[in-house]
Amino acid sequence: MASSNPMDKAAAAFKKEEQRREGAKNMAEFQAAQLAEQKKIERLRALRLAHEAQQAEIEAAAPAAKPKAAAKKKSTVS
Repeated sequence: MASSNPMDKAAAAFKKEEQRREGAKNMAEFQAAQLAEQKKIERLRALRLAHEAQQAEIEAAAPAAKPKAAAKKKSTVS
């Protein structure tokens, strides 16, 4: 059974309002963190793609090195 005391109602209303403000503050912090994380991911992706493109250019510009066959040693049996 709910209390009809005006002080209890005021305290409950204050607590509810405080929770609403806290929730809004926490949501704003969460969204800011999400945005920062997304920007970091985009920055790192751009760096990775640039690095991969640079490596592809280097590999394309360098002549393909042919692996040399290992020279067979002649066994000398005395």
